[in-house]
Amino acid sequence: MEITQVPSYNEMIRQSIQDHWFLDSMSDYGVFTLQYKDVARIIEKMHILFEEAGIQKGDKIALCGRNLSRWGAAFFSILTYGAVAVPILHEFHPSQVHDIVNHSEAKLLFVGDKVWPTLNADEMPDLHGIISLVDYSLLVSRNDKLTYARENLNRLFGEKFPSRFLPELLSYHKDQPDEMAVLNYTSGTTSNSKGVMIPYRALWSNCDFAVHVLGDEIKAGDRVLSMLPMAHMYGMAFEFTFEFMRGVHVNFLTKAASPTILMRALADVKPVILIVVPLIIEKIVRKAVLPRIQDPKVRMLMNVPVIGDRIKKRICDGLTQALGGTFYELIIGGAALNQEIERLLHEIGFRYTVGYGATECAPIITYNDWKNQVVGSCGRSVIHQELRIDSPDPQRIPGEILTRGLNVMLGYYKNEEATRAALDADGWYHTGDLGVLDSQGNLFIKGRSKNMLLGANGQNVYPEEIEDKLSGMTLVSECLVVQRGDKLVGLVYPDQEQVKKLRLSQEDLENIMEQNRKEINPNLPSYSQLFSIQVMEQEFEKTPKKSIKRFLYT
Repeated sequence: MEITQVPSYNEMIRQSIQDHWFLDSMSDYGVFTLQYKDVARIIEKMHILFEEAGIQKGDKIALCGRNLSRWGAAFFSILTYGAVAVPILHEFHPSQVHDIVNHSEAKLLFVGDKVWPTLNADEMPDLHGIISLVDYSLLVSRNDKLTYARENLNRLFGEKFPSRFLPELLSYHKDQPDEMAVLNYTSGTTSNSKGVMIPYRALWSNCDFAVHVLGDEIKAGDRVLSMLPMAHMYGMAFEFTFEFMRGVHVNFLTKAASPTILMRALADVKPVILIVVPLIIEKIVRKAVLPRIQDPKVRMLMNVPVIGDRIKKRICDGLTQALGGTFYELIIGGAALNQEIERLLHEIGFRYTVGYGATECAPIITYNDWKNQVVGSCGRSVIHQELRIDSPDPQRIPGEILTRGLNVMLGYYKNEEATRAALDADGWYHTGDLGVLDSQGNLFIKGRSKNMLLGANGQNVYPEEIEDKLSGMTLVSECLVVQRGDKLVGLVYPDQEQVKKLRLSQEDLENIMEQNRKEINPNLPSYSQLFSIQVMEQEFEKTPKKSIKRFLYT
């Protein structure tokens, strides 16, 4: 599709609100619910506030807080006004939040109740005001017009709509395809955060992709449970904005997702689709499924015709019910899925698929429906995107994954050098990831080019492939493979629950890890074998999407 043919994203927002006026739109799970008409009312009130405060089209407005209905309503208020939304992950350190607000030149900041006490308004001197995401009250105002507008907001709204507030009265900013809609700061897995300039065409294209692959399965009135941070493009695109466009009821899990809270919410909401990062599904499978099949007799029976199929179906049904029971498929993304876990999910016939994306593509690059999922792959290039491997033999020799299309960012905000390094003259985005394609176009990721290590004899070593095997070994909860001189060393954070249960000493742990090393090395090429395994005393530091901040350890 030509860029000039891309429909208006804000018109889609307006149309969805109008079509679903009396349906439930967003809930803070177990607390309260906004219908689509309530979201429309908030949007209009925020527009009055922005206009009175002198906010211009194209100005930046930041949001920082955990997932909430009022976060979602504020986000749509920003876009439909013609301003640029700057979502900031609430897990970021306060100094990072200050830096992003300042770097983005945000004029206003919407902030959550958990984040606000950690921030210092004096560190963000250019803000006109700070607005609470709890009730939209003004926490800080440096603008008399903003203060006046907030104090008189209900009266000003009444003057704007003197009779009744009706769906046909909605009128929003007419966006252009290459206009910046969102300025999203990356979570910094491999380096410091960069401001990714997401245009409206990328938001529309990601939504259009979701309609193509899930439109027949998801309809108005269905429900989803939002667990991923909306400030991250993965959660924003596929747990929030796409659903809003379809008239779906989004339930935000506002509390920390402990297993008890999560399972209760899944049973109650019964989501039509599940969007997760690997860490969540891996923990559930390791706790709920693996113990049931570790008995040698069960494993043997699983290979017996008919009986094996019944056992697998029973396990699959149990896992499905634990996750709500009614979802079309579980989509896994954000990081690599452990291959042992994936093989098991595939073996029992579980409805899962693995996608691949990047913030710079808002976020989707590849995907397959669960019926077409190829084990170890993360799907094929999606609609509106091209994919290629920068390699002399893309099916056999890993090369950098390049993608081009409507999803791709405009560049990095105020960072021309990084933009030139990521976007070439022909419009290809250089992901920094390495992969191969099979003959059907399925992508298999081998690791990040920044993470690739050079072996003693010049061989390329992909630490992620070693980590995948190491993560399945005894007592390994999290792991990372790094290079020390010309030696490969495994860093392991042990399963603390099992350590306590078995009352293991540090010496016991080191002996077990040495045994793990001896078991894993024969299954690795000589140049990829581990010289040692080091036991970590603390969990690895992670980004909000639960990827280990590798650069801190290498």
